[in-house]
Amino acid sequence: MSGRVAITGMGIISSIGASVEESFNALIHNKPGITAIENIQTIHANAIKVGEIKKTNAELEQELGLDADNNYSRTAMLGALAAKQAVQNAGINDINEYNTGIISATSVGGMDMTEKFFYDYFDKEESRKYIDSHDAGDSTHKIAQQLGLKGMVTTISTACSSAANAIMLGARLIKAGKLDRVIVGGTDALSKFTINGFKTLMILSDTYNTPFDNNRKGLNLGEAAAFLILESDEVVKKQNKKVLAYLSGYGNANDAYHQTASSENGEGAYLAMEKAFKVSGLKPQDIDYINAHGTATPNNDLSEGRALIRTFGTNLPHFSSTKPFTGHTLAAAAAIEAVFSVLALQHNKVFPNLNYKTKMEEFDLVPQTVLMEKEINHVLSNSFGFGGNCSTLLFSKS
Repeated sequence: MSGRVAITGMGIISSIGASVEESFNALIHNKPGITAIENIQTIHANAIKVGEIKKTNAELEQELGLDADNNYSRTAMLGALAAKQAVQNAGINDINEYNTGIISATSVGGMDMTEKFFYDYFDKEESRKYIDSHDAGDSTHKIAQQLGLKGMVTTISTACSSAANAIMLGARLIKAGKLDRVIVGGTDALSKFTINGFKTLMILSDTYNTPFDNNRKGLNLGEAAAFLILESDEVVKKQNKKVLAYLSGYGNANDAYHQTASSENGEGAYLAMEKAFKVSGLKPQDIDYINAHGTATPNNDLSEGRALIRTFGTNLPHFSSTKPFTGHTLAAAAAIEAVFSVLALQHNKVFPNLNYKTKMEEFDLVPQTVLMEKEINHVLSNSFGFGGNCSTLLFSKS
């Protein structure tokens, strides 16, 4: 099967909003969600800022109608809420009416649950049921259960590019005729493990992150979940469905440079973009807006910047990183930024790269720093990072 892959629904929860509408309002009114840590007890609470969802686990359980004695991790609960939004937004009443699957991305999985019961596993038998929620795949199965999905269920974990790979795999399965509809996206919750790990890497900022700024100090971690509904042209035509956007190209590449760093010349990032253009049949000059990965770490912004210059030359379209709004949400990043990319297409908006002041000394790249209105037909959304993968997503209205 060939043909287009349509995006017919999307759902999101992050530090800037618990819905697509709330997220869009935050983006156009410059309302970032970067704050001090409140939900986790950590010695780093006063040392870093994060994109934290200001809902407790008890509140999330109530929204999902879970019993108090459930074994849902925070990652699973955030994912379930976003996936349910996406299904509702797509107008799907029977999730199993067509051959439907779910591909969910995560990096920490149920680590928050593991931390909570770590010291009880061997001493208290009643705590052992919670160990099931540790692995990454458990969150995907919990989401599928919440949706009543009986089809394919799989999980992808490739660090920062995880959700991009989930979207890409979903599109390929539809184009190959293996599935008619795929729920794709990612979910990650904050945990001590994540905070301590990134603190050890010395890439966390003690203030608000500043992508592509010469004086950038590092990233703000965030938590979020977002899912999109991908459907074949056949399903769209049969059901006369409203299409939010089309996924027209995708590509991933492994530059095999370092375990926790991108190559300084941006080789993997360049190859991923090149592959996406090849799949779509578009040229760099067709792109109207780039939602950059832009983590505000010294290594990432340098690597991505060089890859952008190599790809676009001196004709770089308007670009920005939206991570100053949400923080870096790891495996969920590409999914929430895919939602933002669709919103850019729908509303002809280039979202601002907040906190930027000083141009990087290595090259002449300046992101869009204020909300801008312009006609947008094609958006390139980048998701680059360690984990050995660099990915791009390309969205188009037609």
